[in-house]
Amino acid sequence: MNIIDTDIIERMDMASLDLVSNNFKKLAALFPNCVTETAEGKVIDFDLLKQELNYQIVEGTKERYRLEWPGKREAIVTANLPTNKTIRPIHEDSVDFNNTENLYIEGDNLEILKILQESYLGKINIIYIDPPYNTGNDFIYWDNYIQGKEVYKEGSGQKDELNQRLVANPETAGRYHSDWLTMMYPRLKLAYNCLSDDGLLVISIDDNEVFQLGKILDEIFGSTNRLACAPWLSEASGGKEKTGLRTGHEYLLIYFKKSSENISQEERSAGELNLRDSKGAYRKGRELMKWGGTSLREDRPNQFYELPNMEGEMILPYRNDGKAGHWRWGKNNPEILKAFDDKSFFHWELRPFNEGILVNGFRERWVPYEKIRDSKKATGWSTWLDKFGSNADGTRELINLFGSKVFDTPKPFQLVKWIVSLHSNENALIMDFFAGSSATAQAVMHLNAEDSGKRRFILVQLPETTNEKSESFKAGYKNICEIGKERIRRAAKKIKKETGADIDYGFRVYRLDESNMQDVYYKPQEYTQATLDLFTDNVKPDRTADDLLAQVMLDWGLPLSLKIEKVIIADKQVFKVAANSLYACFDKGIDEDFAKAIAQEAPLRIVFRDSGFKDDTAKTNVKQLLKQLSPETEMKVI
Repeated sequence: MNIIDTDIIERMDMASLDLVSNNFKKLAALFPNCVTETAEGKVIDFDLLKQELNYQIVEGTKERYRLEWPGKREAIVTANLPTNKTIRPIHEDSVDFNNTENLYIEGDNLEILKILQESYLGKINIIYIDPPYNTGNDFIYWDNYIQGKEVYKEGSGQKDELNQRLVANPETAGRYHSDWLTMMYPRLKLAYNCLSDDGLLVISIDDNEVFQLGKILDEIFGSTNRLACAPWLSEASGGKEKTGLRTGHEYLLIYFKKSSENISQEERSAGELNLRDSKGAYRKGRELMKWGGTSLREDRPNQFYELPNMEGEMILPYRNDGKAGHWRWGKNNPEILKAFDDKSFFHWELRPFNEGILVNGFRERWVPYEKIRDSKKATGWSTWLDKFGSNADGTRELINLFGSKVFDTPKPFQLVKWIVSLHSNENALIMDFFAGSSATAQAVMHLNAEDSGKRRFILVQLPETTNEKSESFKAGYKNICEIGKERIRRAAKKIKKETGADIDYGFRVYRLDESNMQDVYYKPQEYTQATLDLFTDNVKPDRTADDLLAQVMLDWGLPLSLKIEKVIIADKQVFKVAANSLYACFDKGIDEDFAKAIAQEAPLRIVFRDSGFKDDTAKTNVKQLLKQLSPETEMKVI
């Protein structure tokens, strides 16, 4: 390995953006008098900085309004720590890799958000996430990078096939809320960096953490940038009973970064009165049948009784699967008594039982819905969201694609489609770094098919292993990423068949991994000349040119969705990224003849392997030739 000429040819960092160094430089430029020296080097004197930012004399720490928890400082440090890891392309899992602008990335989303910082800083228009709700049954990501390796291993729990670690967070844990907040905080700080100035963040959450999550979002985004805490009807049946109350809703926390001018705020109806009977206009409300848990006849035997439909026929509550169910209300409820007196009190529809099921010789059943005659309008962001699908719809959509329930908690893509449609940019870049079953990808493709938009998505998901007893495992899916990728493929085929729309149905798959570079690349000072001689190449032997290109693109701040071409120039394989934006050649034997040939292409940037030059003289000459023949070309080595 050649370690000379570092002043002549710049070496790429091959690491994520160092946020601490960047912030230090900005503060030092603004307040040079606050820079002091310690045994560890230059630091900011925060006591002086506080005084610089105050008109009054600052006298120590004072109480102030903010959310604190054990681990908050650790979370801030975790967000700022750079990483040397990279992501490697997985061509065999991708669809139309060379042409698509959509990305699917497997791995820990904290590391991946760090890796993407430089290439996607301020470029994401919409971020939607559906994180673990911290219900006591979740696994959460283990992020304590500042602990020693042994402590880390002892504290870690489940591992997936890529050795990513997850830990259980039961309600009995002493740091139940704190651990969840420590996991979420650095991810949200990095997500904020990625958002464009008119960017929109939407997070699904339930009662367990909505208040805590809202406070950390207020801190990161500012409370004045909160658009809404909008309730969403997630369980049409009313959800589970808790202390006598049913919580059949979840929330969408909606924030914007700096400007909301490109975010739709039109008035939204509480429900169009689009049907009519002898009494006037109405809309269809909730189904009278009870669904979900405790929905069988034996669960509520007193709520299994006959009701007259609009023709006076007496109807019993049978479920789609043919089993006897029950109504939501008892027979003596005032609303039900009205239904006996007025046959048009409910809206009735004839719906089929599940395929092949007969009940009393019939293939169909009558289904009653409430009639809603209230025409109130709801404006603003906190509108009750009850017409964009429920959890049951999310499950139904997945079963339609796979034939079975291969994922436990899928969000309905119609809800995600509504979220994406809030932003007026039809070319928006959408990110979901808790991608789950990939409902976001399906939503983006559906919306593009409807309005000919060119929206693109970036999905990130940890490859959590599936339970061996689950339907997903039995169907052959070993981890969640396999489900997510297959959903995109199947949804794309379905949308293309139904609409014929000419949109981007592909996606590039990348997977998180350790750096492509040997440790010596980052810490040459820790090696003697004798040990340095052992490294004839600073690239790990199992890495391909495609692997190197991905890390180089990210290091140079280029989006991974850019067009990539492979060409042969002077008998060498060359990657061309976005026409002449970047040329990369990782072949051996780079010499003056190659430099002359590449100079005719006039690329803006070019990168070589440090060990790829014919010899040290050729390395110096290539640099000088490019300076003379293509002065606009910036050359670096890895």
